Order: sequence, then structure tokens, then C-alpha cells
Amino acid sequence: MTTRYKVDKPKIPSNLVEANFQDVFYHEDPELSRCEVSNTFVTDEEINHFVLQGVMFKKVQVFSSSFHQIDMTDVVFEGCDLSNTKFPKGNLHRVRFKDCKLIGLDLLDARLRHVTFENCILNMSNFVDADLKHVKFEDSCLHSANFFECSLEKVDLHKCDINDTDFSTTKLKGVDISSCIFENINVSPNNLQGCTVSPQQAIMFASLLGLIVKE
Repeated sequence: MTTRYKVDKPKIPSNLVEANFQDVFYHEDPELSRCEVSNTFVTDEEINHFVLQGVMFKKVQVFSSSFHQIDMTDVVFEGCDLSNTKFPKGNLHRVRFKDCKLIGLDLLDARLRHVTFENCILNMSNFVDADLKHVKFEDSCLHSANFFECSLEKVDLHKCDINDTDFSTTKLKGVDISSCIFENINVSPNNLQGCTVSPQQAIMFASLLGLIVKE
């Protein structure tokens, strides 16, 4: 049975107002709160210390932009494309990504608490040095994603494609990947202790330990 951890949902206000994403580029303290942003296109922008609270993003496209030390609380991204966008040292709390294209998303050294990725494309995404707790990846594709030197606690990988994903220096204790699919994965045998795998995956990992499985 796949381990399922409780992940709190974003608390989105019911009386959201329409907002223009472009307006924040001219503010000394950029912030969006209690609003909805939709059908917006942004590319090659850079904002530091951006604050998002109680915001719904729908069909927003943000390409190759950088939001250093972004602070998100109670935020939903639905049907958005954030390819090659960077959130280094970001703080994400109760954030949901649903049906999003997140190729090359960069969460270097970020802190994620109660974050959900549902039916998302996260190929070549970067979680290096990130701290993840109560985070769920569901029905998502993480080809060549990088989880180098991550801290994973109560992280749920459910029915995901994790082919060529790098967990080489990250402990997978308490992580259940038994419902995931992959042909190759970069992981250290020492960091597999406490990880839940399927019988077929166990045979694959046995080769990492130099074992010969005899039928």
C-alpha cells in the first residue's frame, strides 16, 4: 500500500478580485493578495522578495523568469506554464500546482510545506538543497528531475514517472515509490534504507548492491 501523508489545502478566499500581474513590476515591495490572475503572459522578468497570499493563478504563462526568495502562502496554480522559471530560496506554504507545465522549474534551496503537484510536467526540474515536508507529487512526470542533497519528510510520490531522476545524495527513508515507474534512477544504496518499493523495483535495486537474483 502506498504511504499517503496529509497535505493541507490552500485556503483561498471566496471573494477574490481580478488583478494584473504586470502591476507588481513597478512596486518597491511587490505583493499580490486575495486576488485572481488569469490569462497572463510574462517572460524574462526578475522580482526579489515577491509576496503572494491567497492568490489563484489560472492559465498564466511565466517563462524564464526569476523570483528570488518568493514567499507564497495559500496559492493555487491551475493550468499554468512556469517553464524555466526560478524560485531560489523560496518559501512555499499551502501551495497547489494542478495541470501545470513546470519543465525546468528551479526550486534551489527552497522550503516547501504542504505543497501539491497534481498532474504536472516537472521534467528537468531542480530541487537541489530544498527542504520538503508534507509534499505530494501525484500523477506527474519528473524525467531527469534533480533532488540532490534534499531533505524529504512525509513526501508522497504517487503514480509518477521518475525516470532518470537524481536522488543520489538524498535519503529516501519514509518515501514510497512503489507506484512510480522508471527504467533508470540515480540513487545511492545507502540512502534506500526505509524506502518502500514494489517487488519489481526491489529486483532492480538489488543490482545496485551487487546481488544476483535467481528465479
